[in-house]
Amino acid sequence: MQCELCGRDSKGCREAAVEGVNMMLCPDCIKHGENAVPISKTPANVKRFVTQRAHKAAPKDIYRNMEKELVSDWSELIKKARKKKGLSREGLGFKIGERTVTISKIENGDLRPPDKMIAKLEKELGISLLEEVKKVSTDRHIHAGMTLGDFIKTEK
Repeated sequence: MQCELCGRDSKGCREAAVEGVNMMLCPDCIKHGENAVPISKTPANVKRFVTQRAHKAAPKDIYRNMEKELVSDWSELIKKARKKKGLSREGLGFKIGERTVTISKIENGDLRPPDKMIAKLEKELGISLLEEVKKVSTDRHIHAGMTLGDFIKTEK
Protein backbone atom coordinates (compact mmCIF):
# COMPACT_ATOMS: atom_id res chain seq x y z
CA MET A 1 0.00 0.00 0.00
CA GLN A 2 1.16 3.55 -0.68
CA CYS A 3 1.53 6.17 2.06
CA GLU A 4 -0.81 9.08 1.35
CA LEU A 5 1.58 11.59 2.93
CA CYS A 6 5.02 10.76 1.50
CA GLY A 7 3.99 8.47 -1.37
CA ARG A 8 6.30 5.53 -0.47
CA ASP A 9 5.14 1.95 -0.83
CA SER A 10 4.87 0.29 2.57
CA LYS A 11 3.14 -2.82 3.87
CA GLY A 12 2.68 -1.33 7.35
CA CYS A 13 0.38 1.58 6.48
CA ARG A 14 -2.16 2.44 9.14
CA GLU A 15 -5.00 4.93 9.25
CA ALA A 16 -4.34 8.16 11.13
CA ALA A 17 -5.74 11.72 11.09
CA VAL A 18 -3.52 14.56 9.83
CA GLU A 19 -5.04 18.03 10.26
CA GLY A 20 -8.47 16.41 10.63
CA VAL A 21 -8.17 14.29 7.47
CA ASN A 22 -8.03 10.51 7.71
CA MET A 23 -5.09 9.13 5.73
CA MET A 24 -3.20 5.86 5.29
CA LEU A 25 0.33 6.55 6.65
CA CYS A 26 3.54 4.53 6.59
CA PRO A 27 5.42 3.81 9.86
CA ASP A 28 7.74 6.80 9.25
CA CYS A 29 4.88 9.29 8.71
CA ILE A 30 2.54 7.95 11.41
CA LYS A 31 4.26 10.29 13.90
CA HIS A 32 2.65 13.25 12.05
CA GLY A 33 -0.83 11.86 12.54
CA GLU A 34 -3.18 11.28 15.41
CA ASN A 35 -5.52 8.39 16.03
CA ALA A 36 -7.93 8.12 13.14
CA VAL A 37 -11.39 9.47 13.76
CA PRO A 38 -14.15 7.47 12.10
CA ILE A 39 -15.95 9.65 9.55
CA SER A 40 -19.51 8.87 8.59
CA LYS A 41 -20.22 8.80 4.86
CA THR A 42 -22.61 11.76 5.07
CA PRO A 43 -22.29 14.37 7.80
CA ALA A 44 -25.31 15.06 9.99
CA ASN A 45 -25.87 18.54 8.59
CA VAL A 46 -26.05 17.15 5.03
CA LYS A 47 -28.62 14.57 6.07
CA ARG A 48 -30.71 17.27 7.74
CA PHE A 49 -30.55 19.50 4.62
CA VAL A 50 -31.56 16.63 2.34
CA THR A 51 -34.44 15.74 4.67
CA GLN A 52 -35.68 19.35 4.77
CA ARG A 53 -35.52 19.69 0.96
CA ALA A 54 -37.46 16.45 0.50
CA HIS A 55 -40.38 17.78 2.56
CA LYS A 56 -40.68 21.11 0.75
CA ALA A 57 -43.30 21.57 -1.93
CA ALA A 58 -42.34 21.56 -5.58
CA PRO A 59 -41.05 24.93 -6.81
CA LYS A 60 -43.62 27.31 -8.24
CA ASP A 61 -43.75 27.98 -11.95
CA ILE A 62 -42.91 31.68 -11.96
CA TYR A 63 -43.87 32.07 -15.60
CA ARG A 64 -47.41 30.74 -15.25
CA ASN A 65 -49.08 34.04 -14.33
CA MET A 66 -46.97 36.37 -16.45
CA GLU A 67 -49.54 38.35 -18.34
CA LYS A 68 -47.59 41.57 -19.01
CA GLU A 69 -44.15 42.37 -20.37
CA LEU A 70 -42.03 45.49 -20.72
CA VAL A 71 -42.69 47.43 -23.92
CA SER A 72 -39.91 47.24 -26.50
CA ASP A 73 -39.05 50.97 -26.52
CA TRP A 74 -39.13 51.43 -22.74
CA SER A 75 -35.88 53.42 -22.50
CA GLU A 76 -37.00 56.06 -25.03
CA LEU A 77 -40.48 56.19 -23.51
CA ILE A 78 -39.03 56.94 -20.05
CA LYS A 79 -36.64 59.57 -21.40
CA LYS A 80 -39.36 61.39 -23.40
CA ALA A 81 -41.82 61.33 -20.48
CA ARG A 82 -39.17 62.69 -18.09
CA LYS A 83 -38.32 65.55 -20.46
CA LYS A 84 -42.02 66.28 -21.08
CA LYS A 85 -42.51 66.68 -17.32
CA GLY A 86 -39.50 69.00 -17.22
CA LEU A 87 -37.51 66.77 -14.86
CA SER A 88 -33.78 66.21 -14.87
CA ARG A 89 -32.39 62.73 -14.28
CA GLU A 90 -31.46 63.84 -10.77
CA GLY A 91 -34.97 65.16 -10.15
CA LEU A 92 -36.64 61.98 -11.34
CA GLY A 93 -34.25 59.88 -9.28
CA PHE A 94 -35.03 61.95 -6.20
CA LYS A 95 -38.80 61.62 -6.69
CA ILE A 96 -38.76 57.84 -7.05
CA GLY A 97 -35.90 57.18 -4.60
CA GLU A 98 -33.30 56.00 -7.11
CA ARG A 99 -29.75 57.09 -7.92
CA THR A 100 -29.07 59.34 -10.90
CA VAL A 101 -26.68 56.73 -12.35
CA THR A 102 -29.48 54.17 -12.30
CA ILE A 103 -31.83 56.53 -14.13
CA SER A 104 -29.10 57.21 -16.73
CA LYS A 105 -28.49 53.50 -17.32
CA ILE A 106 -32.21 52.86 -17.68
CA GLU A 107 -32.65 55.70 -20.18
CA ASN A 108 -29.64 54.49 -22.18
CA GLY A 109 -31.10 50.97 -22.28
CA ASP A 110 -28.16 49.51 -20.35
CA LEU A 111 -30.29 48.46 -17.36
CA ARG A 112 -33.75 46.94 -17.41
CA PRO A 113 -35.80 48.43 -14.55
CA PRO A 114 -37.02 45.94 -11.94
CA ASP A 115 -40.77 45.50 -11.48
CA LYS A 116 -40.93 47.76 -8.40
CA MET A 117 -39.13 50.55 -10.24
CA ILE A 118 -41.42 50.12 -13.25
CA ALA A 119 -44.39 50.83 -10.99
CA LYS A 120 -42.67 53.95 -9.56
CA LEU A 121 -41.77 55.25 -13.03
CA GLU A 122 -45.28 54.66 -14.37
CA LYS A 123 -46.82 56.50 -11.44
CA GLU A 124 -44.40 59.44 -11.49
CA LEU A 125 -44.27 59.94 -15.26
CA GLY A 126 -47.87 59.01 -16.06
CA ILE A 127 -46.88 56.39 -18.63
CA SER A 128 -47.51 52.70 -19.17
CA LEU A 129 -44.38 50.57 -19.51
CA LEU A 130 -46.09 47.18 -19.53
CA GLU A 131 -48.18 45.59 -22.24
CA GLU A 132 -50.23 42.42 -22.45
CA VAL A 133 -48.32 39.33 -23.52
CA LYS A 134 -49.46 38.25 -26.95
CA LYS A 135 -50.21 34.57 -27.37
CA VAL A 136 -48.41 33.05 -30.33
CA SER A 137 -49.94 30.15 -32.17
CA THR A 138 -47.53 27.42 -33.12
CA ASP A 139 -50.03 25.54 -35.25
CA ARG A 140 -48.58 26.07 -38.71
CA HIS A 141 -48.96 23.84 -41.68
CA ILE A 142 -45.80 23.86 -43.73
CA HIS A 143 -45.82 21.79 -46.86
CA ALA A 144 -42.06 22.06 -47.40
CA GLY A 145 -41.34 19.76 -44.44
CA MET A 146 -41.28 19.81 -40.68
CA THR A 147 -38.99 22.01 -38.58
CA LEU A 148 -38.17 21.78 -34.88
CA GLY A 149 -40.58 24.66 -34.26
CA ASP A 150 -43.40 22.59 -35.70
CA PHE A 151 -43.03 20.10 -32.86
CA ILE A 152 -43.47 22.71 -30.12
CA LYS A 153 -46.89 22.68 -28.53
CA THR A 154 -48.20 25.35 -26.19
CA GLU A 155 -50.54 24.81 -23.27
CA LYS A 156 -53.89 26.58 -23.74
